[in-house]
Amino acid sequence: MTLDHSARMKRFEEVCVAHLDAAHNLARWLTRDARNAEDVVQEACLRAFRFLDSFDGRNGRTWLLAIVRNTYYTWREKNRVHGSSVEFDEDALAALGYDMHSLGNDPDDSIDRALKEDESRRRIECALAQLPPEFREVIVLRELEELSYKEIAVIIAAPIGTVMSRLSRARKLLLLELQATQAS
Repeated sequence: MTLDHSARMKRFEEVCVAHLDAAHNLARWLTRDARNAEDVVQEACLRAFRFLDSFDGRNGRTWLLAIVRNTYYTWREKNRVHGSSVEFDEDALAALGYDMHSLGNDPDDSIDRALKEDESRRRIECALAQLPPEFREVIVLRELEELSYKEIAVIIAAPIGTVMSRLSRARKLLLLELQATQAS
């Protein structure tokens, strides 16, 4: 069913406007630049409006964030903004002296606790900005936007097991970044 323009505008407002802060937050973390984030969100909103008829009516936030994510990757390719791809090799990191067993098991390194501590927030934001986009996005969606694994799976178009695995690796990489900044 195709809606007329005013009905489309009303439907767009109902589905998307309430989630623009989350969309901008995700775009800002992915692009690492407020101006580029605005461009990505603007393009994502145009896409959401254009494809509003394909919205299934279930979860507007998840639908819009998936569009923002996809728009970011299109924008990145178009602008040739290539982040370094980081493989997560626990054996190699252990060989460099990192204690891989204690990562994620030590309550003092808990990302949840660190996010709640104001003095740690700046360090966490700097460390998070250093992560490759595929790890940064799952941390932002889970820890900052508080989405479920199922919602994240829809947004990144991956199985829940992949979300859980990527989130675990992202947390470990984030902790390694935090340890590196703390040591310097």
